[in-house]
Order: sequence, then structure tokens, then C-alpha cells
Amino acid sequence: MIDAQAMLREFDELISIDSLSGEEAAVAAVVEAKLSALGLVVQRDRAHEPIGGQTGNLIAKLPATAPGLPTVMLNAHLDTVGPGNGIRMECRGDQLCSVGDTILGADDKAGVTVILTALREVVACALPHGELQVVFTIAEEIGLHGAHGLDYSLLSPAYALVFDGGRAIGTMTVAAPSAAKLTWRIRGLAAHAGVCPEKGINAIQLAAQAIATMNLGRLDHETTANIGEISGGTARNIVPELCEIRGEARSHDEAKLQAQIEHMHRCFEQAVAVVPGARLEEEVDSSYRSFHLSESDEVVRVGALAAQRLGLPVKYEVGGGGSDANIFNERGIPAVICATGACDPHSLTETCSLSAMKQSAEWLVEMIRVSAGG
Repeated sequence: MIDAQAMLREFDELISIDSLSGEEAAVAAVVEAKLSALGLVVQRDRAHEPIGGQTGNLIAKLPATAPGLPTVMLNAHLDTVGPGNGIRMECRGDQLCSVGDTILGADDKAGVTVILTALREVVACALPHGELQVVFTIAEEIGLHGAHGLDYSLLSPAYALVFDGGRAIGTMTVAAPSAAKLTWRIRGLAAHAGVCPEKGINAIQLAAQAIATMNLGRLDHETTANIGEISGGTARNIVPELCEIRGEARSHDEAKLQAQIEHMHRCFEQAVAVVPGARLEEEVDSSYRSFHLSESDEVVRVGALAAQRLGLPVKYEVGGGGSDANIFNERGIPAVICATGACDPHSLTETCSLSAMKQSAEWLVEMIRVSAGG
């Protein structure tokens, strides 16, 4: 029987440990000790090294209790966004929230709590299962670096259950878009803005002209694009010679994504082309690839059947963001995103329902039963 109050205490313990992306060593040590106490063999990889982080991913394994059962991977991420240091939680009935000056950290320590709780139930009840491979990733929030750098040679799952979802338990995200990070630099020519502005080339003005002609926002039901950051200039009385613009594009359709990237490039190219001496530089970085699972995929069927057995409404969602599931699917591991009870992530109003978090753990235990044919 899962104890909601025990979950509450563990969740409070985990969110009280600062773990901004790249700074997960303290929380990883605590979680590793919890996994070891359950009898799992824990390893760390070196995914942190390319980003200068403190620790790699945690990879833990619970041996199968019977032959022939599928190996299942359980995943959540250890890092949080800011402001995420010094989190203090308060309970408003069933709703958990921060005191208001930080995020809560339910994204994704609710997922970590759900997995730890379910593992304890599986061990305590001696439930039959195939090998359970638990992966707690780092640096998810700043580019899915943990999943990108994960040592996949240590893993061999049939599918993965990613606990990094929303409020309603029984909800699975079965599709998510591809995304690209885009950077442009417009190089103009500096000049004194009062004495000889005609000798300069205003890079910020060219950027503004380009952005004004650009299609942005929600472009259709599959595609979005955004300009999120602009920087440039050195003083108000100097014609700016450099402007850097950072944006993104996402789509569930690869052709549409490429078309949008090309459109945004053309807007900058055309603005720069009319001014002799102006130059454009561009960087396109693929963040993650889209995935699309169907209701007939084994991982989706397992989640749906488990939810139905618990009387939970089954809902399939198409996501608009990226997660570790994108990388797992790209690596050939079918991965579905499961709800944890969290709401309004990345904000000071983030909350998590304790009863829903408990339901999520019960759902995961039932998924393990289903995966074992029980």
C-alpha cells in the first residue's frame, strides 16, 4: 500500500536540495543512496563532462524476477529550472506549492518521487517483473544533455516510461515535435550616431526589418516559431555594428520545420542584402527529433491497460515541447511520457497534487504488473 504522507516527505526532501541544471551532485547522491537501499546496482555515466556539470546520469538496475519478461526503463530528470535554490514547500490541502519566491520543482522531482515510491512497492510486494532499468538524467532543462550523453551501452530496454508529464493521471504524451535552436548575427558598421550616422550600418535596424516580415507564433496545428532574445549595440550614441538574434522553430512535420527555418533565414538574408557592407551569419542546431507513437505500440498499450485497471481515464496527448522521451525514441527506445500530478511548470505558481502523485505511483506499479503479464 502506497503511503501518501511518505511520498510527501520524500518529495519535500528532494525539492529542498538545490539542483539547477549542471548542479545535480547533491540530489544525485541522495537518490543514489535510496536506490542502493532498495537493492539496485547503481552506476553513473560521464554525460556531464561535455557541459562541465557536476555529475553524470544515474543508471540503476533491479534484476528480473523471472525469465522472458520485458526489460522496462523508468525515467525522470534530476535537474530543475530557476529560480530553484532554497525551495520551501507549503501544503494547501491537496495542492503542494512553493512559498512563492521559487518554483516548486515538481518538474521533475515529482517524477523522481513517483519512481522511487513505485520501486519500493514492487520490492516490498515481491511483484514479478523483467529487469527494471532506472535512469535519472541530468541537465534535461537546458537541452536534454543527460539523455543525449547517456551511456546507452549500459541499457537494453524494450520500452521506456518517462515520468515528466502533467496533471491528469492516465494521460500519456504519445507525440512531440522536432525543434531547432537558431542564431543569427547581423554585422553592420559602427559610426558616431550624432556626427556621422550615414557612415554606419545599423545592425539592430536590419534585424528589426527582418523580424517584421517573419511569420512567428503558432503557424499551424503542427508548427511554431519564436524570436526569443536580441542583443546588440554598445552605447546609445554609436550606430550598432552587431546584433545577435536567437530563436527557435518546432514542428511535428520535418518538411514544415525545414521550410520555416528557410523562411526565417530568407527574411534576414533579404534585409541584409539591400545594404552594401552588411553581413549575415547563421547557426542552426537541431535540439531534438519528433516522435509519434500509436495506441497499438506496446508501451502505450501497457500504460492504457494499467490505467483502465485502476479506473483512470485514459487520454493521449500531442505535446508541444521536448523531453528526454524525444531522445529515447530517436535512439530506438519507444518512450511515452506519463503524468505525475504536476501543473504550471517553470513558474512561481507551479503546483503538484499529492493525491495525483500517489495515483501516478500506483499507475506505474500497475504498468509493471501489466508488463509482466499480470
